[in-house]
Parts: sequence; structure tokens; C-alpha cells
Amino acid sequence: MRYILPHGGAVAQLGERRVRNAEVGSSILLGSTSVKFCFNPTMSESSQALRIDRWLYFCRFFKTRSKASAAVTGGHVRLNGERAAPGNRVQVGDRIHLVRERLDYSIEVTGIPTRRGPALEARRCYVEDEASVREREDKTAALRQDRLLMPKTEGRPDKHTRRRLRDRKGR
Repeated sequence: MRYILPHGGAVAQLGERRVRNAEVGSSILLGSTSVKFCFNPTMSESSQALRIDRWLYFCRFFKTRSKASAAVTGGHVRLNGERAAPGNRVQVGDRIHLVRERLDYSIEVTGIPTRRGPALEARRCYVEDEASVREREDKTAALRQDRLLMPKTEGRPDKHTRRRLRDRKGR
């Protein structure tokens, strides 16, 4: 029976017995079963790449991983110019274009987070283009201004106000 040892020391569990901090390549005997610890070369790859839905969740673009996965599946995320699938791997240097709540984000990946940590930790994992930040700020300012120009009523709009709202929306 083989157990994979991720980073030079791990916990192996076989039945009720546990072994802590075994060395890579070491063999130990647990009861009548021999356990061989080996290094998994894919562990180093997985620390350098992460599924795009997990990356978006860890970097706090979405509150849940299922929402991140739904956004990727819905075509709101592009990885290096191509439509992404939730299982696509993100690596350092990749470019992500994301549309969230009708706002565009153009991001370059600078790190792979290991967990969903605080916002400052998540912010270190990407760099956003200044142009996309400016466009988003302009768009939010325009939306605020548009909301200020909308006719205001106290409570439920009456017939005439509803007509003006409908004309404003272009229906």
C-alpha cells in the first residue's frame, strides 16, 4: 500500500494507527501491512496551478465557489482570451477577463492562493489593469448619476410615474 507524502512530512492513517512526519522514501510496518511513503510530483504542479473557479473564490471575486463556477460556466470569464471552463487551470502570468455584476475586470495572475484568506492576502495574487479600474469607476459613477436622475416618488409609483419610468427604460 502506498501513501503520498506531500511536503517531506505528513500524517498517514491506516485503520486505527497513525504515523506522523515520515520521510520521503521511507518504509514502515503497520501491523502486517508495509507502507511506503513516496513524493508525488504532481503536488508541485498543483501548487503552481489552480482551477479557475477556486482561484476566483479564493481571491474573493465571488462569495461562494458555486457562484464562481456558475459564472465561469455562464461565459462571464475568459482565460487568456478564450472562454474558460470551471476546470481550467490558472497559472502565474495568465490573463483573466471577468464580468461581474455588469462590471468588467481585466486581471493578471501574480500568485496562486492556498486558501480563501483575508482581502489583503487575496489582493496580492493579482494585478488589475488601470484602464479597467478607470472604466469600472466611470461606469459606476454613471449608474449613480442615472439613479439620481430617475423620477422619485414616495412609496409606490403612480400611473404617470410608471409611464415615465417605462419610457426611460426604452420599452
